[in-house]
Amino acid sequence: MSQAIDKKALVDWDKYVQELLRATTVNLNETETEKRKRIKDLEDDPEKWFDYYFPHYCTAKLSRFHRRALKRLIANKRWFEVLMWSRELAKSTFTMMTVVYLVLAKKELKNILLVSNSYDNAERLLTPYRLNLQNNQRIINDYGIQEKPGNWESGEFVTREGTSFRALGAGQSPRGTRNENFRVDCILVDDIDTDEECRNEKRVKDKFKWIQEALIPTVSVSGNYRIIFCGNKIAKVCTVELATKLADNVSLVNIRDENGKSSWPEKNSEADIDKILSLLSYSSAQKEYFNNPISEGTVFKEMQYKKLQPLQQYKFLVCYTDPSFKESKKNDFKATVLLGRFKDEYHVVKAFCDQTSTANMIDWHYQIDELVNDKTSVYYFMEANFIQDTLLKEFYKEAETRHKTIPLKGDPRKKPDKFTRIESALEPLNRLGKLWLNIDEKDNKHMVRLEEQFLALEPGSSAHDDAPDAVEGAKYIIDSKTINDTSKVDVNKFKSRNNKRR
Repeated sequence: MSQAIDKKALVDWDKYVQELLRATTVNLNETETEKRKRIKDLEDDPEKWFDYYFPHYCTAKLSRFHRRALKRLIANKRWFEVLMWSRELAKSTFTMMTVVYLVLAKKELKNILLVSNSYDNAERLLTPYRLNLQNNQRIINDYGIQEKPGNWESGEFVTREGTSFRALGAGQSPRGTRNENFRVDCILVDDIDTDEECRNEKRVKDKFKWIQEALIPTVSVSGNYRIIFCGNKIAKVCTVELATKLADNVSLVNIRDENGKSSWPEKNSEADIDKILSLLSYSSAQKEYFNNPISEGTVFKEMQYKKLQPLQQYKFLVCYTDPSFKESKKNDFKATVLLGRFKDEYHVVKAFCDQTSTANMIDWHYQIDELVNDKTSVYYFMEANFIQDTLLKEFYKEAETRHKTIPLKGDPRKKPDKFTRIESALEPLNRLGKLWLNIDEKDNKHMVRLEEQFLALEPGSSAHDDAPDAVEGAKYIIDSKTINDTSKVDVNKFKSRNNKRR
């Protein structure tokens, strides 16, 4: 590490200490009786204990998943927990406060190992423990001075009450780690995986072998212990994922819940989440915030763009929508695409793809109607099982307002497996240069999402695939109309009808 980086780190930690001192003021006029009662009340309620001793961290109330994890970690004295929480859900901070509570309030931990992907990173993650025990005025006021002279280094320190903390890098020998007669009773594994290592499955498995053969055996077979893994699932094979096979409990929490809402609304608003996700690619967001690592280009290696034909050159166009009308556990995207065929090529002229309202989805159809503007014919289709009375009413209501009807029809096809259908219909076209995206739309966020969903497509993945599904649906309609006569496919040539009375 360079001197410049070391100096900056010292400045950052000094600033942290000053903020810590300001945040943890104490009431010097409190009587001893009042103090003992206050401490007992706080120790009986861990969440209030957190709020009082760590006000600089507790800027938002704990969410339900925090409280459930806290209850498990306190109640179970021989326990292995994996906290597979998204970024911005405070897994490292939550773990630190829980461990300090178990040390000071419950007096249950005596020998703690903090393990990370390297010793430097483990030392960095251990530093807030040391600085809080050394400088938190509320901890010192209620539990006494914690710093023990001569045993207070950044990577290894022992409190005056005899609890030891030690940083350890993955692969280093933890053998013989004892605190007097106390064997390790708490193993904290945090940020153990790296992107580079996860590209090599053997390296991941070797690291996990070290965890099983060297790290875990540091605890006593007959004693109490807590083992806590903190991390995201950043690859399909990663240490955190392998740890889930051993854990007593796996707490998997994404930035948004199964209904598409913030899983910690007390801290992360919908607008905040939308903003940060807008800065990331789809695959990056899935890995860091949804525990859904994606191997890009598994099926579709890359998508191709070019300048498309004027709309008049297409015999007809198909607008196809996958509406994800009902909320699902995947919180699917709504997708509407405009596809045309020119000679033996298929062209994605326009695309809309977003986690949005039905009203916005309906508006997309009117934008397409305005774009085409009678230059050629357009057929509007949607999966038949989605065309329900409620959705049709919304379309009819908008038609009354705009005095123009979108002639929507249902695709009655009994569709086979989605992945098989998309791969078999579109991958050969893309590979052979027969599927093209409109280069004029390349920077449009909707077309970007469509491309990202194509690149993320792979068997068994939980990645969103609504835009590729809409493209496959549109291609099917184009092929049906081209090959068969109109009566066989039940397709009528429509143009938007003007309902306005003259």
